Amino acid sequence: MTGYVMFRKHRLGTRGGGVILYIKESIQAYEITLAKEAECEEAVWCNIVTGNSTLTVGLVYRSPNISMEENEKIHNAIKEVRKRDCIIMGDFNHGHIQWTSLQCTGREDQEFLNLVQDSFLSQHVLEATKDENVLEKVLSSQKEFVDNVKICEPLGCSDHNQIHFIIKVKGERNRK
Repeated sequence: MTGYVMFRKHRLGTRGGGVILYIKESIQAYEITLAKEAECEEAVWCNIVTGNSTLTVGLVYRSPNISMEENEKIHNAIKEVRKRDCIIMGDFNHGHIQWTSLQCTGREDQEFLNLVQDSFLSQHVLEATKDENVLEKVLSSQKEFVDNVKICEPLGCSDHNQIHFIIKVKGERNRK
């Protein structure tokens, strides 16, 4: 996409898949690597320079048939970046969590909900993103980082709705 820097991570061992994150060229951003125990197969992490600090932004895809080992890596990644100013987004395939009442069914959903709560992260997507489920999440370390969340029609042939939102931090633009 013209005017954007692309950060991506391919799905290993298969054709297609993976994650891709676009950040405007005018925003100073660079890819980061997490600790080995937090390196997820389908996640990409960047730091965005925001004045005198950085905001860590992560994009994660969690398959519905994920291995226990890979699920643990996603949890470790969240535990690592929660210590920073961060926004973590993606399709986590935890569709049975009621975010308004903080209730859920299923062990994996409960573990994820506990992780989000124990990490003091705010979940900003409260409407269904696929059928009746809230599969996509936008989590932030500070509630005021995310504003104006809108659930929009799917893009192209996707069966998931788009999520549009504004990240509200002060930043420095690249000088070119």
